[in-house]
Amino acid sequence: MTKYDLFIYFITALLPMSACMLIMQVNPYNALVMRGILGALAALLYVLLGAADVALTEALVGTMLAITLYAIAVRSSLVMRLGVIQDGDALPDSHFGQITDELRRIFGKRHMRLELVPYPNEQALERALLDKEVHASCSKLEQNDENLLYHTAVRVKRVYDIMQSELSSPTTSLNYVDTPELGEGHKS
Repeated sequence: MTKYDLFIYFITALLPMSACMLIMQVNPYNALVMRGILGALAALLYVLLGAADVALTEALVGTMLAITLYAIAVRSSLVMRLGVIQDGDALPDSHFGQITDELRRIFGKRHMRLELVPYPNEQALERALLDKEVHASCSKLEQNDENLLYHTAVRVKRVYDIMQSELSSPTTSLNYVDTPELGEGHKS
């Protein structure tokens, strides 16, 4: 057994270890890094075994292109879109700031970011929620019942469950809105 053989065995042993580390990742960005390492190790092993064409394909397609596409998909899918009423140049009040700060904290733990999407009026905001442009809407209540200042409606059940269990702001009410699937209720 030569040093060259030991090197190949070492690289070969790293492949399943890096694959296991990849599937154990909770943070999707760490998983992207692990996927890059796995692809680089596979390309290196192919080169050492004399399959330069396969190594080049793995390096270009399996590693670089796949990671780029995964990064785009991860970046676009880890957004919680919250629809709000655009209030001209007026600054949001401190209660709304507390709600958004708490939502950023809650979803930040899940590697998500909060994106506020402004709408001109209540009807446009409700339509956006039903048309699935946003995951949730937060609007100011006209009547101040029980010290509630805002109403938050959520159309994604998992997001609602997370918010219900972790949102501690006493200034907002929270409810789940079951949006019909496209084509549901329509007769052809």
